[in-house]
Amino acid sequence: MRGGFGELRGLRRGFGDLRGFGRAGRCARRGFTLIELMIVMAIIVILVGVAIPHYQKSIQSAKETVLHNNLSAMRNAIDEYSYDKQSAPHTLSDLVTGGYLRDVPKDPITGSNDSWKIIMEDASQSVNSTDPGIFDVRSGSAKTGLDGTSYSEW
Repeated sequence: MRGGFGELRGLRRGFGDLRGFGRAGRCARRGFTLIELMIVMAIIVILVGVAIPHYQKSIQSAKETVLHNNLSAMRNAIDEYSYDKQSAPHTLSDLVTGGYLRDVPKDPITGSNDSWKIIMEDASQSVNSTDPGIFDVRSGSAKTGLDGTSYSEW
């Protein structure tokens, strides 16, 4: 017990030249084995497989939120135009030229600003019965939303 821990240090130092050798005495290579890489790739594929449906659903939900906001803005603009002019607008571009909208918004589902489904008011219920205009606006898409209803019914 004379040397104490010093002998252990020397013993450890003595094995330093064997570092890097495998069981058979050949030099061990640094890196990953094929099995390790395949396991990591399998884990990544599983994670991507789980994440993609959630990502697509969040994109669809964001498009639906934009659609709700665009419809609300256009409906408010139609109401304000009808109240101010005492006549409903005949086209959506009338809302832009009248200054009620900066531009006709794009339908996020169809990707176009000219695909809106315009619902004209009934002549008997219109503000100006001789010249009915736009009563409501809806999406021109035939697809259904995440809640199961058609976008053209919103």
